[in-house]
Amino acid sequence: MSIEILAPGLLTSVQDGGRVGSRAFGVRVGGAADSHSLHVANLLVGNDPNSAALEITLTGPTIRLQRAATVALCGAAIDAHADGIALPGWRPIALPAGCTLALGACRRGARAYLACDGGIDVPLVLGSRSTDLRAGFGGHHGRTLRAGDILPLGNSRARTSATGAPDVAAWWIDADSDLDFADSILVRVLPGSDATLPADALCAQEFTIDAASDRQGLRLRGIPLQPADMRERISEPVIAGTVQLPPDGQPIVLLADAQTVGGYPRIGHVIAADLPRLAQRRAGQHVQFIAVDRLQAQRANAGQRARVARIALAIASRRNG
Repeated sequence: MSIEILAPGLLTSVQDGGRVGSRAFGVRVGGAADSHSLHVANLLVGNDPNSAALEITLTGPTIRLQRAATVALCGAAIDAHADGIALPGWRPIALPAGCTLALGACRRGARAYLACDGGIDVPLVLGSRSTDLRAGFGGHHGRTLRAGDILPLGNSRARTSATGAPDVAAWWIDADSDLDFADSILVRVLPGSDATLPADALCAQEFTIDAASDRQGLRLRGIPLQPADMRERISEPVIAGTVQLPPDGQPIVLLADAQTVGGYPRIGHVIAADLPRLAQRRAGQHVQFIAVDRLQAQRANAGQRARVARIALAIASRRNG
């Protein structure tokens, strides 16, 4: 069975944990910009954490379920209604077959994730179901969703509602310690490989998120930074988190759709644990960097993995209880 897209929203695509193992061929990893929210949404509905779900940007789609499904909404706080009934986020919700799920504006944050039990069962391409919007492959025909699209769902493990109405779990996951929707946030960064710009220069001011930002990178605006050497360089590998400095002196923090190589100076690297929070930044919000060392980054990343493991155990105990 499947779901039907009645209205697509602003920018809705199929994303999973990313396309790992093909960077040597110039293929970007992609996948969910906010991997933490994707993982928790999938855990809430009983999926593998990296299963394919819908990534929703700023304004969500309206969909019709062609079978009963357990769904979860994580990430940005988004207006959501099922057959007119308001739905909360960060918990499993059993919806009946034929239900219409309307997702409106993201009130806080930029990206929400809708997971359905069984996952979005589009074909695997290079080991992933994620949509590469720039290259035009993967996901659903390599593009954002449109009205009339039909997306297959994997095998159902949905619990059914006794009343035939949406059945919202009484418990939820507290995301406050994982995502920060404040107007200004601190983000931890490792020094970059380019020694022509001191690390403290990147951390000396607060930057504003530019409206030209997208899944490839957050474009920042502030007092221009000027390395001592701006000569053209040989392209070097880059990944999500790399902070590049174009000739205009305004940094770019690469996100999930980061290219595989780049020629701009690499002046820093955002630690993996902070990338989900960066993916939730909206135009006009602010970010300030704080330098950390490798040991601090490793501890932060290990702490986030442990947090997800504890969430998985808590969800399993609820489901089995």
